[in-house]
Amino acid sequence: MPMPETFRNVVQRLRPDMTVYVPGVSGESLAFYRALQEAPEACRGVRFVGAFFPGINQSDYLGLHPEARQRNYFMLPGLRAGLGDGRAEILPLDYPGIFRDLQQNVEIDLAIAQVTSPDAEGFCSLGLSQDFIPAVWGKAKIKVLHINPALPRTQGSFRIRYRDADVYCEETSDVVHYSNPVPESLQHDIAEHVVNLVDDGDTLELGIGKLPSAIVEGLTSHRDLKIYSGMVLPNVTSLIDSGSIKGWGAVRAGVALGDSEFYKRLGKDPTFYFQPVSESHNLRRIADIPGFCAINSAVEVDLFGQVNSDSVKGRQLAGVGGLPSFVGGARLSEGGRSIIVLPSTTDNGKHSRIVPALSSKCCTALPRHDADFVITEYGVASLRGLSIHKRAEALISIAAPSRRDELFEEWQAIIRGL
Repeated sequence: MPMPETFRNVVQRLRPDMTVYVPGVSGESLAFYRALQEAPEACRGVRFVGAFFPGINQSDYLGLHPEARQRNYFMLPGLRAGLGDGRAEILPLDYPGIFRDLQQNVEIDLAIAQVTSPDAEGFCSLGLSQDFIPAVWGKAKIKVLHINPALPRTQGSFRIRYRDADVYCEETSDVVHYSNPVPESLQHDIAEHVVNLVDDGDTLELGIGKLPSAIVEGLTSHRDLKIYSGMVLPNVTSLIDSGSIKGWGAVRAGVALGDSEFYKRLGKDPTFYFQPVSESHNLRRIADIPGFCAINSAVEVDLFGQVNSDSVKGRQLAGVGGLPSFVGGARLSEGGRSIIVLPSTTDNGKHSRIVPALSSKCCTALPRHDADFVITEYGVASLRGLSIHKRAEALISIAAPSRRDELFEEWQAIIRGL
């Protein structure tokens, strides 16, 4: 049985060259991070590992001590300096690759799991996040439970047996909250095109941001929808309340992000079911779902159909996440669709986001054969079955009107060089 300890005592267990796993997104233990901040010297030489997401996780583990180290899979503001001095590692992996890396390549000296109190059977719920914990929990040398009474007890395929832990710290603590940006008229214009491609009975994958929120708002008249995604936000409740989504486990995700009201609902609503990345991003499972629609945002799309999802002028903003898995699964699904959405120009209107060719400085998230549909506020480019000329024509037709002639001329120059 696990022994009770305070987080202060857990932090004192740390030694240089230890690797400590801390869950990211809404699974992060903020109480553990505060204890680390109060004892920075304990972080000297310690390597922290986890999938921390920019714009969601605000904790700066690399900044805890000048000799602290961090291994992550997304670019974070605090990691840029660490890349220069060798204290930070960023691995360019998608979600299944992250799971395998944690499972096979990283020795875990101590792992934190934020959970509910054990139920009558002796199992703790992981609450808001199941994503990567199963990859590390079984092999961690020291297993620490953060039993947080503020966490909802949710349904999911992975639970932690209380007696398997070494230590537990019971402390009521805030959990990570996320406020999704409110969509504006531009996003609603794009969403209207997307909604017309979604059929009753489809299963949807959506990301976070203004565009996915606008799409959800436009789907409340659809019926028999399901969600199978990496993350789920409060806006999905509008689909449940409108009758668009019904049934036990009809919303499946690895992580929930939102506010306190949404988190409370998760503990009561049987529509929600959580699963680790090994299930939620399993390409074979996704491919077996008929009518699977992968709907994802992009930074740029070039005239070949290549997609840049996470860099601007060569500066990496995040990582590819679950995009390749969901797109690959959608293209194998019977009746599935891969849909890429983006505004036609940057926010200031100065640059087209339909570009002649991706810059060599940018990282390509999706190759040219993976996007079935590309959508801007000006319409839908359906790329299936099109030659390279026709693909370019279709993509130019949804670019900002003021940029189309220039794009056409640049395409002609590209063709002459092929």
